[in-house]
Amino acid sequence: MGADRSYAYGAAAGLLGDLLLGDPQRMHPVAAFGRAAGRVERVLWHDHRGWGALHTLVCAGGATALGVVAARAVRAVCPRPAASAALTAAATWAVVGGTSLAREASAVGRALERGDLAAARARLPHLCGRDPEALDADAIARAVVESVAENTSDAVVGALVWGAVAGVPGLLGFRAVNTLDAMVGHRSPRLRRFGWASARLDDVAGWPGARLTAVLAALAGDDPRGAARAWRADAHRHPSPNAGPVEASFAGALGVRLGGTLSYGGRVEHRPVLNGTGRPVEVADIGRAVRLSRRVGLLALGVTVAGRLIGRGRGR
Repeated sequence: MGADRSYAYGAAAGLLGDLLLGDPQRMHPVAAFGRAAGRVERVLWHDHRGWGALHTLVCAGGATALGVVAARAVRAVCPRPAASAALTAAATWAVVGGTSLAREASAVGRALERGDLAAARARLPHLCGRDPEALDADAIARAVVESVAENTSDAVVGALVWGAVAGVPGLLGFRAVNTLDAMVGHRSPRLRRFGWASARLDDVAGWPGARLTAVLAALAGDDPRGAARAWRADAHRHPSPNAGPVEASFAGALGVRLGGTLSYGGRVEHRPVLNGTGRPVEVADIGRAVRLSRRVGLLALGVTVAGRLIGRGRGR
């Protein structure tokens, strides 16, 4: 088993672990990273981009360096390929969150199916930062589908892409960058400057995963032509360079209309409509989006592993 096959087996085992077990219930590594990053933020915070860049360097660089050290230590202590595969599996399981995403989305969907709007509103913050109190059932369903689309890229495909490129350091580094963006990358008055570096780095790191997610959603969805058409026509209108292609492709693949007015932390945004020829989102579309997300994740594993094997083979 060579290094590339070791990675392939490890990534597959890690994704299988996520499918079967979901996220670790205790001592989640991503939660531990978040707590550590929060402590670093309290020490370094200044209303200045330079201090924010230092915060990003310390936190994301530290996570990537930890991956480098762990990979080298495993090779030094136990040079058998199986040991490296086990480390890759553990790292993949820790950073990939597809099953938790599906569970949370499905929980909101079940509450809406029961007509329990209060329960759906209470559960929605587990998926996204929107203000749930002003949302009716259809608006909550739309928010869930949009969150499933975006997080398929952030929590699954993007990590697999960077894992294929850089192994365990790539897995940990990407997840660190994505977590930092969620923590400090939003446009609140306190974080507009400090979080700038984290937000921009997340845009760069998420770029390849978002495009791969959009392509795979088009291929795995019910309407590939509709997905490609929505991506081409509407993705550039979204304020996020990475969420735009993903949400537009999901909208076209599912035949629904996404985007429009939403509220974050009391701040109202009027976003462009994606796939304007589609129908409004219904509660049943949550399950369809979850199934599409799962297919995209499995396809992404195959594509990224194949890309690594082919790329390294040509390099040699």
